[in-house]
Amino acid sequence: MNKTPISKIILEGREFLVKRDDLFDPYLSGNKYRKLHTLLKTPKEHYNKIISYGGTQSNAMLAIAALAKQKGWVFEYYTKPLSKKQKEQEEGNYPIALSLGMQHYELELESYKVYVQALRLNLDPMCVVVDQGGADRMAQEGVAVLAQEIQEESLEFEAIATPSGTGTTALYLALAFPQYKVYTTAAIGDKGYLEEQMSALSSIPSNLVILEPQKKYHFAKPYKELYEFYKHLKYGGIEFDLLYAPLLWKLLMEQTKEKILYIHSGGVSGNVSMEPRYKAKFPELFSL
Repeated sequence: MNKTPISKIILEGREFLVKRDDLFDPYLSGNKYRKLHTLLKTPKEHYNKIISYGGTQSNAMLAIAALAKQKGWVFEYYTKPLSKKQKEQEEGNYPIALSLGMQHYELELESYKVYVQALRLNLDPMCVVVDQGGADRMAQEGVAVLAQEIQEESLEFEAIATPSGTGTTALYLALAFPQYKVYTTAAIGDKGYLEEQMSALSSIPSNLVILEPQKKYHFAKPYKELYEFYKHLKYGGIEFDLLYAPLLWKLLMEQTKEKILYIHSGGVSGNVSMEPRYKAKFPELFSL
């Protein structure tokens, strides 16, 4: 695993350090690269199939598709029923994952939860299951490598930040760095949902701080103020994903004061399918 560089970005006169984990690979990058570290090291002869489940905008889905292609494994991915529009997408994570060989299966709503809970029952030893978003204890090994890289840089910072879907990366970072606050926020669901996901992996340490917005933000729904943060960040020289990063950056600016090391979670490949949604809803943001 090659080390990723550290960049700096200035927001309203405040300097942040950014660990550029987005630079690993266009499709297999960021926290998903870290979460899949164990499988990346696994000899390709050890498995012949990998199974996962979740949504079709998922960065984990795309990363697993890239991993499976690299290893020569079959990749089966299960979702709830898709709309006609979703199936016809020509850009974004879903069509890219299909082009990499992902085999996609839709499950009826009433059977989805039961089916995914039973994926490990009588599992073929040549098959491995990765939970939604890469929320798995094996992710701790990859995050430990990330922590070691950060320590070797001898950087000057006071806190760490990374956005959360399942909270896996934030949790393991907080466990690896008890001397620092680790800031995150719940991009999917609320604080209670995020704590539930993390508690399934480990006890939540006291240095893990979940920032909460004053208003409710629904995952993957366009919000004008979040796109404006995305643009500010991009003008600052770094592109971040539109699904997770803007909300956390907004909260960091509003609720923190420390010098922060932000862990870039990758996922920018999904922006090509999110930007048209923003353009349709807020055309004035694109008229300049």
